[in-house]
Formats: sequence, C-alpha cells, structure tokens
Amino acid sequence: MIHRELKPFPKDFLWGAASAAYQVEGAWDEEGKGVSNWDKFVRIPGKTFKGTNGDVAVDHYHRYKEDVQLMAELGMKAYRFSVAWTRIFPNGKGELNQKGLEFYDNLINELKENNIEPVLTLYHWDLPQALQDEYGGWESRQIIEDFTNYSIELFKRFGDRVKYWVSLNEQNIFTMLGYRMAAHPPGVKDEKLFYQVNHHANLANANVIKEFRKYVPNGKIGPSFAYSPSYPLTSNPRDIIAAENAEELNSHWWMDIYAWGRYPKVAWSYLENNGLAPTVEEGDFELLKEGKPDFMGLNYYQTTTFEENPLEGGVGAAEMNTSGKKGTSKDTGIPGVYKTAENPNLQRTDWDWNIDPHGLRIALRRITDRYNLPILISENGLGAFDKLEEGDVVNDDYRIDFIRAHVMSIQEAISDGVEMMGYCVWSFTDLLSWLNGFQKRYGFVYVNQHEEGEHDLRRIKKKSFYWYKEVIQSNGNKL
Repeated sequence: MIHRELKPFPKDFLWGAASAAYQVEGAWDEEGKGVSNWDKFVRIPGKTFKGTNGDVAVDHYHRYKEDVQLMAELGMKAYRFSVAWTRIFPNGKGELNQKGLEFYDNLINELKENNIEPVLTLYHWDLPQALQDEYGGWESRQIIEDFTNYSIELFKRFGDRVKYWVSLNEQNIFTMLGYRMAAHPPGVKDEKLFYQVNHHANLANANVIKEFRKYVPNGKIGPSFAYSPSYPLTSNPRDIIAAENAEELNSHWWMDIYAWGRYPKVAWSYLENNGLAPTVEEGDFELLKEGKPDFMGLNYYQTTTFEENPLEGGVGAAEMNTSGKKGTSKDTGIPGVYKTAENPNLQRTDWDWNIDPHGLRIALRRITDRYNLPILISENGLGAFDKLEEGDVVNDDYRIDFIRAHVMSIQEAISDGVEMMGYCVWSFTDLLSWLNGFQKRYGFVYVNQHEEGEHDLRRIKKKSFYWYKEVIQSNGNKL
C-alpha cells in the first residue's frame, strides 16, 4: 500500500538501543564471575579478528553510570541489555554470586532513576562453560532445568522493576554458527545435532516463559528472532520454491514453534526424509504450546535472495565475510533446497550485508499476518568503519541514512496495521562485534577501543547521537 498519510508512532513507543553482556561489560573474571563459552572460545587462535576478546570489551561493568547518563542525555525510553549467566551462577547452577546480582540491581536502578525502561535479555550467547563441559550445554535436555532455574532467580530478583524481558536472543544464529558452521562455540559441524540442540532450546524457551507467568504476572516476555525475509531472485517458479524452502527452514522453523508450539509440516517432512529430525519425547509439544510469548522480538539487518540449487553439484556452505573487505563473502546453500544470490536491487555494507529498509516493512507484515503478535524490534543497525576526526567528531551520516530509512519503514508498517512496541537500535555504544573485533562499529557513542595497543575507552558522541535524540523527542515526527 502507498498511504496518503502515515499513522503516528504510538505515544508509549519504546525508542531505545541495545547491547549484550559479553560485547560490552568486560570484567570477565571479576567479583566471582565464572567462565563462559565465549571466554574460552576467543582464546582459540584464528577464531576472531586479530584475536580480539571480551576481557575488557568497552568496560561497561565499571562505567555503567557514565553510559546510563549518556542514555538519559539521548532521551532513550528503553535500554535492552543481557545478563551474563556466569555472573549469577559462576558454574551455571548451584551457588549464587551476590556480586553479580548487585551489578544488575545497580544497573536497573540507574536506568529507572533516569526514566529508561530496562529490557532484560536472559540469554545472549554466553553459556557457562561448566555446563558445556558437564553435559554439552544445549546438547542435553538438562539445559532446560538449569536455564529455567537461572531465569527464575532473575524473575524473583528484578521482576518488581523490569517489565520487558527477552528469553533467547537469536536462537537461529547461535545454534547455526555453533553447530552448523563451527564459527561460534562450541565449534561443531553436525547437522543432526544442530536440529536436536534447537529442540532443546525451544523447550527451554517455552519452560521459562511458562514460569515467567508465576513470578512477573504483569510483565511481557518473548524471544528475539533474527529474521531475514526470503526473496526469490526471479519470477521463475523454481526460484520462488527455493525462496519458500528458505522461509520454511530458516524462519518458520523457529517462529512457528514460538507462536504455536508446532513445527512447520514441509520442513519437518524434509528433515525426516533426510534423517535430521530431532528426537521428540512425550509431553514436549504440550510444553511448547504453553510457552506462547507476549510479543515477537525481531532482530532485523537484511533480507536474503534465493534461487534454485540443483541436487547434484549444487552449492553448499561457504565462508562468511568477517574482515570488512567488501565482496569477499560467497553464495551459500543446501543442494536441492536453495542457494543464496546477490540481489541486483540492493546495496551492501562492507561486510556484504544487504541494505534493505523495505525488507523491514515486509518482515513486520509477515510476522503480523502469520502470528498476530505485537512486535518489538530488539535489534537493527549498521556496522561500519567509523572515523574519529579532529576535535572528537564522528560524521556517521551513513548510519543516520540507514536508521532513518528503517524508521520510515516501521511507520509505513504501523500504517499498514502492524502493532509495534518499540525500536532498539543496535547498538548504544560501540562494542566488541563477536568475530569482527572493534573495527565494525554500530554505536551512537564512539568508544576509543581498538585491536592493538592501549586505549582510554573514552565515550564520544557521534553525529547520529544528536540526530536520534531529535527523533526520540519528536516521537518519530522529525527524521
């Protein structure tokens, strides 16, 4: 639809920004914190850009008050952050670490005092290494009990002040990169185990949402899904079927479970025929149906275009671009199912991510039409090589253009009838970009942190900081 007039953003719209514990906190072994899978994984040579790690990250653990004051200056309505499981239970279970609980108590209180809604993510990829060592972490059904007990401690401790909760962040990404591509911990390539791990994560997610109702009855909870809507490369029906295959296996496979507690039929049939379907036990689907979320969290960065991939001689998995050297990523696929293709209508970032603001509107409409749930955009942003100029200036007009176009798409989706809760830009400050180090910058606030040498971690407001402040003050009217 082309609207003559766009509907305004809701009066209580949560304009915010986001982060993740491992990427910002640092203090990796301080005040009783245990070792996470990422603390161990980054020490394997060649796994991350120039061997970067989150030991210090951007030192949010010691500088959270300064960071929250910057959020308040920006006028943020919400801040999405994750809790490091190993700060609460150093070994994943057993003895509680009071110092870890105190840190998040202080952070939440600081946010509330500055009229910023905390949006708390229970799990953003940093699994206690002790649980990986004991039983394989997500590879065992034991994770359901341990993740639930950890979550209940947070519900009891913070539920009086935190209304909005995210259960699992990007389950599709941490399982795919961890068990399909070996690019994230635990560094495994096992297709059947990948689907079994996902089944355990689905059960853990549902069980946590079920328990949430008892402890935070007035709160709202949902998972954050990294959704990349599928496009066919051409109008050739074979390309359209390839795009349908991708949508089913890469998106519906997760979101259908979140919303309805059941797996999509075509995807299940494909996995069963190929000996990849997960083992399901009695009572699993009953539990999955009890875990219906209050909203769908959407992490949106790009769309993906697909074409037919022949069964014989088709393209398989390919390496990702983690260097920022444009054009180094390769098309990837599953023979007989789909293959990615470059979309001639879209530009790409230096990391070969498609820039497609219209795709966000498509994502919002597809989620709305299929699941009829409100949507919280829990991540959307641009990773780029930012330059600190003389006089502490960062002219990131490209980021402003990127976010502006995506905010406009959100407003168009609202005008289409989509129910939106909020928009959390990734990210508030620059941070450690997992495999990409500190060179790939996302923040409104530049942090003087690099791969080499000593740096003072100064916070410097970028041009986008001042622009987003006006957007928030005008509730999206001034773009």
